[in-house]
Amino acid sequence: MLLNASTPRIFVAATRQNDGKTTTSLGLLSALERRYGRVGYIKPVGQRFVEIDEQKIDEDSILMDKVFRLDCPLVDMSPIAVEPDFTRRYLQNANLDWLVKRIQKAFDRVAWEKQFVLIEGTGHAGVGSVFDLSNAAVARLLGSKVVIVSRGGIGLPIDEVAMNRALFAEEGVEVIGVILNKVLPEKLDYITEFAQRGLKRKGLELLGVIPHQPILSKPTLDLVREELRAEVLAGATRIHNIVQRIVIGAMGPANVRRLFQPDTLLICPADREDVLRAAAEATSRDGDGQLAGIILSDDIQPTPSTRRLVASFPCPVLLTRADSYSVASAVHDLTVKTRPDDTQKIRLIRDMISRHVNLDRILERMA
Repeated sequence: MLLNASTPRIFVAATRQNDGKTTTSLGLLSALERRYGRVGYIKPVGQRFVEIDEQKIDEDSILMDKVFRLDCPLVDMSPIAVEPDFTRRYLQNANLDWLVKRIQKAFDRVAWEKQFVLIEGTGHAGVGSVFDLSNAAVARLLGSKVVIVSRGGIGLPIDEVAMNRALFAEEGVEVIGVILNKVLPEKLDYITEFAQRGLKRKGLELLGVIPHQPILSKPTLDLVREELRAEVLAGATRIHNIVQRIVIGAMGPANVRRLFQPDTLLICPADREDVLRAAAEATSRDGDGQLAGIILSDDIQPTPSTRRLVASFPCPVLLTRADSYSVASAVHDLTVKTRPDDTQKIRLIRDMISRHVNLDRILERMA
């Protein structure tokens, strides 16, 4: 039985992974904090976690706590972490009652003396069904109505929203509306008009249309460093520079110089001092420096003269054992999640959700 039935709450779900659920949750939590003051956050079932004080805590819970200082134990904001063998152990010895009580008690502590709680789901409505805690089931357990976030478009998003809504309905949970994310700015009005029409035919309301912001899907040098387990040789103070494009320095300095643009990541072996000097000249010429960073690849240790050269760069310089192609592929394929230190992205998210999502209508539909 739910211990807290009075604190207002909303469950943010998505039609699939990486549709912008955490981005939307962060922006909504910011708007709710401005409206209510004391707000809480919980991600009842998490799949991406780190260990803190021997507790497995979902990365999104850590993000929200550091951004908003929510004054709540992290273990309550992330009561269940799905480890690699979690499903196998559950199927061998189901312990649903214990999991349900853990989620409900965690929610009660998160909601203590709060004026609103945002609940973030994990993927689409059915995620977690294998251990009897789908997003739909968790929303029912916590007595919450639901907002579904889907990727921008008309046909596919509405099809997927309808499918997800059916599972929520099976659990007796009301979906109060839809937020479309990552809509191309030039199609914003067109998508808004026809998505409204399509959703209305399904008895659903369009609560927001968020324009695509490419910067949110671009990695920082710190995320790249972490992925490659690279050593920082210089420029650690700018480790949060954002990488907009990648250049492999496999050509002569005259040709590679043409590719140096703002926010570019240069990848080259440490023995290509000619390319590094070209980068140094371009950086010096443009004052504050236009490269996002440099990665020295192929497990080649820089010579003393190369180390002196890279020490002069204002951007971060990393050293990794991987070859140039592997580095470029790894950076290109990174799944980019907003991190607590991504202050530029967080400011953008807050502003974007404030301007493009109708919080007043969400609160009206919750009543």
